[in-house]
Amino acid sequence: MKFIDEYRDADAAMKYSELIHGITTKSWNIMEVCGGQTHAIVKFGLDELLPPGIRLIHGPGCPVCVTSLELIDKSIEIASNQNVIFCSFGDMLRVPGSKKDLLQVKAEGGDVRMMYSPLDAIKIARDTPDKEVVFFAVGFETTAPANAMAVYQAKEQGIKNFSILVSHVLVPPAMEAILSSKNNLVQGFLAAGHVCAVMGYNEYYPIAEKYKVPIVVTGFEPLDILQGIYMTVKQLEEGRYEVENQYSRAVNKEGNLNAQNIVSRVFKVGTRKWRGIGEIPDSGLVLQDEFIEYDASLKFGLADLVVEEPKECISGIILQGIKKPHECEAFGKICTPEHPLGATMVSSEGACAAYYRYRIKP
Repeated sequence: MKFIDEYRDADAAMKYSELIHGITTKSWNIMEVCGGQTHAIVKFGLDELLPPGIRLIHGPGCPVCVTSLELIDKSIEIASNQNVIFCSFGDMLRVPGSKKDLLQVKAEGGDVRMMYSPLDAIKIARDTPDKEVVFFAVGFETTAPANAMAVYQAKEQGIKNFSILVSHVLVPPAMEAILSSKNNLVQGFLAAGHVCAVMGYNEYYPIAEKYKVPIVVTGFEPLDILQGIYMTVKQLEEGRYEVENQYSRAVNKEGNLNAQNIVSRVFKVGTRKWRGIGEIPDSGLVLQDEFIEYDASLKFGLADLVVEEPKECISGIILQGIKKPHECEAFGKICTPEHPLGATMVSSEGACAAYYRYRIKP
């Protein structure tokens, strides 16, 4: 990519719009998996360039949004400990727990620090041996390699006062959970390009075959998304269900093998609870037994914590694509970015935040 402007060219976008209109003869429901794609769609009005029959469904592709309430409460409990330095990516700090968020813990005197890399937390642990340093390891497959490397380095260097609160989720099992639901509306997927840059897209072939849905690996700029939609609609109209790669400038079928190796060295697949959705088997990463001493949930005795989701927030229904954000009665009223009920209004990739920022409020 030379210039971002190349992928935001209005004339090229209109040509893709015309192409999509030209091949569309039926109504189709297409889910974009990633919240970054959702924001681009809403920000640039890409859905308004499509034929009336093409409905874009916003999927659960925001790791902040799907981090369970239990894990948020665990993070708050740990961060409130006076002997802890709690480190996190910035977008987790305002996600509401049952009673407060991490920013409130910080305001009350907790040592909560925003980090851009878990490797920075390793340095803090090495330099502050009298404190427990905990990193909130949130993300899809994209952030897993860096978090795995942090744990690996901690073990190699003999750093005992470091641990991670693991909240990694995996995309393919979530796609299967959506497709196997009795409420499923999805007929095709725009797969998340950055996830595939790490993991490749071999895992998608069995899903496409089993559920008879096209899956197109797609980037995040307007022209990426419009081309991805065109490729998906073309398959649907032709009765095909294949895996295609729109994002070829960044993704290959095998992905980043070095990144995959460090992830599998430190993590293994396990069951994960998704916020608003519930448990999905084999949909998350947990630490291998060799590295279990770095599990903050176990270290702080919080492994058995169970928390119920708030009933007034329908983020789970939104994350499954059953409803749009503006169809929630709380949207823009008692739920705003300043006073969010759920993570989909907090996260920079959340669907509710995108609608609140870029679409007319009710």
